[in-house]
Amino acid sequence: MAGLVLTSPSFDEGGAIPVRHSCDGANLSPALAWQGAPQGTVSFALIVDDPDARGFIHWVVFDIPGGSGGSLPEGLRAVDAASQGRNDFGKAGYGGPCPPSGTHHYRFTLWALKSRLGLSGTPSAAEVRTALTTRILDQTSLSGTYTRQ
Repeated sequence: MAGLVLTSPSFDEGGAIPVRHSCDGANLSPALAWQGAPQGTVSFALIVDDPDARGFIHWVVFDIPGGSGGSLPEGLRAVDAASQGRNDFGKAGYGGPCPPSGTHHYRFTLWALKSRLGLSGTPSAAEVRTALTTRILDQTSLSGTYTRQ
């Protein structure tokens, strides 16, 4: 059994993230899909960070409805889903790749959780990570790269 797997129709594992998902384009969140969550998964949480920029946070989404699989559509806005946290741009919702120079890597980490986090407002990634630590059933990640245009 492969376990939890996260994919995107926009880019392959380790591949280039398209311009439309960056600050050089429309800054749209990429569509994501996952499958293989363990039985008992009540919710999911997603954090997107840039390990090349000391873990700069680009997106925090939590209390995504559970099940064996799921998805997020392209262009999900903060107003479309109430359970989005604050990114390191200081805003709720998605903030696309925008490296100051060179090629950066972006890590999309998804957790399958045994309960909802139930956080209110727009929590930081650190607050979401603290809340999920005792609820993790499985986790996976998808990585992509981006170079400024």
